[in-house]
Amino acid sequence: MKDVVLLEKSELTAGSTWHAAGLTTYFHPGINLKKIHHYSIKLYETLEEETEQAVGFHNPGSIRIASTPTRVDEFKYQMTRAGWHATEQYFIGPEKVQELCPLLNMEKVLAGLYNPGDGHIDPYSLTMALAAGARKYGALLNYPVQVTNLNSRSDGTWEVETPLGVIRANRIVNTAGFWAREIGKMIGLQHPLIPVHHQYVVTSTIPEVKALKKELPVIRDLEGSYYLRQERDGLLFGPYESQEKMKIQESWVTNGVPPGFGKELFESDLDRIMEHIEAAMAMVPVLKQADIINTVAGPITYSPDILPMVGPHQGVRNYWVAIGFGYGIIHAGGIGKYLSDWIFNGEPPFDLIELDPNRYGKWTTTEYTAIKARESYGFNNIIGYPKEERFAGRPTERASGLYEVLKSKCSMGFHAGWEQPHWFYKPGDEIGYKPSFQRTNWFEPVGREYQQVVEKVGVIDLSPFGKFKIRGKDSVKLLDHLFANVIPKVGTTNISHMLTPTGKVYAELTVSQLYPGEFMLITGSGSELHDLRWIEEESKAGGYNVEIKNITDEMGVLGVAGPYARKVLQKLTTEDLSAATFKFLQTRHFKFSDIDVTAIRISYTGELGWELYHKKEDSAALYNAIMEAGQEEGIDNFGTYAMNVLRLEKAFRAWGAEMNCDTNPLEAGLEYFIKLNKQADFIGKQAVKQIKEKGLKRRLVYLTLKTDNVDPEGNESVWYNGKVVGNTTSGSYSYSTQQSLAFAYIPTELSKAGQKLEVELLGKKYVAAVIQEPLMLTEPTKERLQRKDHSHKEAEASGGIDKTINNF
Repeated sequence: MKDVVLLEKSELTAGSTWHAAGLTTYFHPGINLKKIHHYSIKLYETLEEETEQAVGFHNPGSIRIASTPTRVDEFKYQMTRAGWHATEQYFIGPEKVQELCPLLNMEKVLAGLYNPGDGHIDPYSLTMALAAGARKYGALLNYPVQVTNLNSRSDGTWEVETPLGVIRANRIVNTAGFWAREIGKMIGLQHPLIPVHHQYVVTSTIPEVKALKKELPVIRDLEGSYYLRQERDGLLFGPYESQEKMKIQESWVTNGVPPGFGKELFESDLDRIMEHIEAAMAMVPVLKQADIINTVAGPITYSPDILPMVGPHQGVRNYWVAIGFGYGIIHAGGIGKYLSDWIFNGEPPFDLIELDPNRYGKWTTTEYTAIKARESYGFNNIIGYPKEERFAGRPTERASGLYEVLKSKCSMGFHAGWEQPHWFYKPGDEIGYKPSFQRTNWFEPVGREYQQVVEKVGVIDLSPFGKFKIRGKDSVKLLDHLFANVIPKVGTTNISHMLTPTGKVYAELTVSQLYPGEFMLITGSGSELHDLRWIEEESKAGGYNVEIKNITDEMGVLGVAGPYARKVLQKLTTEDLSAATFKFLQTRHFKFSDIDVTAIRISYTGELGWELYHKKEDSAALYNAIMEAGQEEGIDNFGTYAMNVLRLEKAFRAWGAEMNCDTNPLEAGLEYFIKLNKQADFIGKQAVKQIKEKGLKRRLVYLTLKTDNVDPEGNESVWYNGKVVGNTTSGSYSYSTQQSLAFAYIPTELSKAGQKLEVELLGKKYVAAVIQEPLMLTEPTKERLQRKDHSHKEAEASGGIDKTINNF
């Protein structure tokens, strides 16, 4: 793809690049972002040879310092998440830390996390080398050229207006740094970006540094919240102040970036970072005698959650973004490659939904963005727990109809702007958010909620689900093209998957045909606009005559599940809810307690249950009616943590864990839902046929393991014969069988039931066994087996046993 034009409004490196500290690291607490870091470093290592431009790349390694026991646990947690990646990473003791960095005061050092190959690069030289390489292969770099307006055309192409004329483009990519908001506004988008002040300090020559025989590794003192590296014969260190002390460039938020801003800096403020300077002096005592020769205070751009926004934008055709980079140097190479591959091949090379620009929506206001940017900046070096929650800016304007009813009764979790109950309080519980790497205050309450659903009946707020209506002349045709499963008949529901052209699992949705040609599609809260964009894009590209409507914010959803669910709900309606009349995966419209409801007999718990879709303003009334009707049956609330345990015991897969753009449906065990013999040539059909013919190299397996006081979460290393052979995808404690459960991807030859493996949790390897799934039977399966058993006994009594067995 040679017809590529870069428009730069002033000069290359203007903005945040020219004054960046240039740190490069293989480490990232996320999973696939490690791949981005890895590609960047490998590219930078070879760039000088390829472009004949010096890049000033130093790779002395880096050490993260642990000076509290909890931080040591975090390092162990991160080690098991890195073990199945290409990145070199080591957990090292104080002796090794001191050997690698002799200038440290070791008084508080308990351990280190060491990444050989980390380091720093000169941002200006790197940019010039990338530019030289781009020109070498045919790209056109034009500057200074300011974009003054953008016009989208009916055929999906763009007109890019500049003072020098108009450029017609098939697609545009907004990579405008802290100008990205201004570009977005040209087409009616409010990108959630905030300019923040970041400072770093450079010292004069320090004799002890000059005397070193090799360059110091980059040090990240996480409790002190700063990074420190060698700069010639002195040191450079940059702190991340707390959210109370950090500074946002408020005038830019209100009035936009000043038109002439390019390579300017802000006024420095050492008082704001003094506590971090003192922490650095305590950890690296030679700093006490050093003179500060330069303080750099410049703008960098933050998104609400610190992660950039990368990919195509929902609601605007052929408009892509790569914006919001708080760490642009280490992300640059990998993101450039990732976006290029996506544009070129029509699908992302691997899953990075955490960077999807569509994770934000109308609820992401400027006020929310500013509050979250403060929090994210201040939390740069906070301990990263599993099931992490951050509370600034909450609740947003996107509230469930039950939020006010439930907010004081439970610990809420944040899901795409919504608040959703994770677990509920009872007298005697230790309430609130108490994160830990071991089992914590919610462990017993979740077990209680689990029992509630298995033995009685529970209610859960599922309103954050993404919900779409699709109807029109071509609706069946469109969905047959999008989904690998057959299209459900009117009044029925199924689980369907959208695949990519190469046969990866792009999405999993519940599809119901409500009326002839009218469908309701349900997806997870975090996938709402991610899935909607794909559906809209395919609809436009194929010229389908359909109407697609996002009804997510209009509809509330209540889940009612457990053996008494039918008994409770039957009290609220004259409709027959019996098993014979309202079968599994059927959909009906009727009134519950005079409230209009679309009821689907389905439950992610695997127990007898219904999902009840209704107008959001009716949520509280419907909830109260159900709770009142269920008093005799002992009805109670349950949250998403208990639901996760229930779905894992039933071996239900979750999108984003067991399946995503890293996995194909066959290795994920989704064959039942992939109808290769259906007539429609759905997206990915030919690719899945080829995968099937070639055979699988790995499979998703179901593991049980006995642990101490810790449970698998997902993304831990799986070991066999002293080597890492795979990774878990999700896990929990099974309250029924008193052991831990996990899904994991491992080589096919190790996937048979009975195979013994090991799962690494917090630095310890626990014996795990591959078992036949599921651990617990679903309610529809139990119902079917009961019917079979009943027929079996009848047939036996009449002498026709063989015929009956064959019928099943």
